[in-house]
Amino acid sequence: MQSSWILAIRSVRPSRRLAPTLTFRPTCLSAPASRRCFHISSPRPQDINPAIEDMAPKAPKFEIKTPKGTRDWSGADMVLREKIFNTITNVFKRHGGVTIDTPVFELKEILAGKPHPTGKYGEDSKLIYDLADQGGELCSLRYDLTVPFARFLAMNKDISQIKRYHIAKVYRRDQPAVKKGRMREFYQCDFDIAGLYDPMIPDAEIIRIINEVFEGLGWQGKYTIKLNSRKILDGIFQVCGVPEASIRPISSAVDKLDKMPWEDVRKEMVEEKGLAPEIADKIGKYVVLKGKRDLLEQLQKDEELAANPSMQQGFADMDLLFTYLDAFNAGHSVSFDLSLARGLDYYTGVIYEVVTEGSAPKVSAASADASAEKSKKKKGKAGEDEDRSDDPTVGIGSVAAGGRYDNLVGMFSGKTQVPCVGISFGIDRIFSIMRANQAKKERKNEVDVFVMAFGGGKDFTGLLKERSEIAARLWDANIKAEFLYKVKPKLQNQFKAAEANGVPFALILGEDELAQGKIKIKEMGLPEDHPLKEGELIDLKNLTKEVQVRIERKKQLDAIVAQAEGLRVVGGIKGEDVKVEAAWLRRERGGREVKAEN
Repeated sequence: MQSSWILAIRSVRPSRRLAPTLTFRPTCLSAPASRRCFHISSPRPQDINPAIEDMAPKAPKFEIKTPKGTRDWSGADMVLREKIFNTITNVFKRHGGVTIDTPVFELKEILAGKPHPTGKYGEDSKLIYDLADQGGELCSLRYDLTVPFARFLAMNKDISQIKRYHIAKVYRRDQPAVKKGRMREFYQCDFDIAGLYDPMIPDAEIIRIINEVFEGLGWQGKYTIKLNSRKILDGIFQVCGVPEASIRPISSAVDKLDKMPWEDVRKEMVEEKGLAPEIADKIGKYVVLKGKRDLLEQLQKDEELAANPSMQQGFADMDLLFTYLDAFNAGHSVSFDLSLARGLDYYTGVIYEVVTEGSAPKVSAASADASAEKSKKKKGKAGEDEDRSDDPTVGIGSVAAGGRYDNLVGMFSGKTQVPCVGISFGIDRIFSIMRANQAKKERKNEVDVFVMAFGGGKDFTGLLKERSEIAARLWDANIKAEFLYKVKPKLQNQFKAAEANGVPFALILGEDELAQGKIKIKEMGLPEDHPLKEGELIDLKNLTKEVQVRIERKKQLDAIVAQAEGLRVVGGIKGEDVKVEAAWLRRERGGREVKAEN
């Protein structure tokens, strides 16, 4: 049979015309005659020019990160945040609060709809995150917890009075500054009193709640509750000649006085809002005023203001409020500040905002470096998404804010009105301040006791069974405890594990001590010359009681130390005296009873 030859042609479609080649492969000789072949192929482009291979398009590099304005939470940060949550929740429950929960997204019409032309949030409506249509309903992520609460009341008409608290995440497409707690996803803790009550009693209790929260967090003397009334502010605008349609936009401009000097706010009023310069100048004489009841009395003497109906209502409310604050012992941190406006459109009466050191920017926007402003303009819209944590023109802002909103529920329910007043705490901003002020190494969990075994040599058993039994006894007594998951752990490694997590106490088991019914308890971190630096023996039969007493005593001493270090001038104690007292209290931890002398 005559042999046949087959030609196989292969092409790789080169980018430019190349000469084909005829190649005979010797291996074809071993094939049957019918399958012997020549290969005609075009050279590959990279064989002619190796650089061509590098010219091929590459997939973009994927960066693993969280979206702008968000962050992950873990370790010591979670412990601190949980402490803030617990402190606030305990205050809410102390005042009779009950909790609710609402969807993380609402109908777009609920958040940004009528009756206001700019929605419920005024100019801030542009910061709402809108969602894609997923089935015939246009929805948006909630901007705050107040409007969803008003919608909840409108839907549940059987609820006419409630003290509600709600702790949940909200979302705003604002320019982020994560290190300063200015986030796009962040927690709010809200407490609201809804229902018809005699005037200003709930409003005063809200301010009392604010005081309890921040003093519970150890902020004594470090915060100010700025207080004003929309009725007073609107009355000032009316007396100064602001057109009724411009009151809310002008109010939003005044609200920026905590970030901008008066000159810049005036410029916005005149050039952007169209207000007459002489009217802006009249407003400027009032919005710089602040005080307490003395300022209220000063305003009441102004005949032009006193004749305005809105001012009259505001004067009556503020007079009652100051009276009730005195009764609640809650007026010490309050500043009646006419520059406070609150930009949200739904407020109708008393408004308040809590500020602290770091709330205001270090540098005003007007005095910012010209080159930085130029750079910002070059970035255009992309710059609006950049994190501004290191920008000195951006402060932390207020750490809590709220006020009275009597008409918001009626926007949803029609005729039925449920008057409300409330406060919202910004957890991430509070956290950023507390984290920055932490001087010591923080705990990564809430464990109070680390159970250890002492021993060595080939006969050392590790006392795993005994450590497990001790841990179980502590857990049964609701004491937070853990131990190293090793059969024969080294003592050094056990101490390292306890120190890494900031565990305050160690229980050390030894075979000789266990035989005597004893165990050693040691407080971590005591100074070298402290008499209890090496710990002390306690009876196993009284184990849980002995541990609980020491944990409670340490908490009390830590609170005293934190308070002493936070005071600037209290009862004649100043500067170095406070430091000496705090140092003495630290040395006393761990054994002897401490009595602080006045």
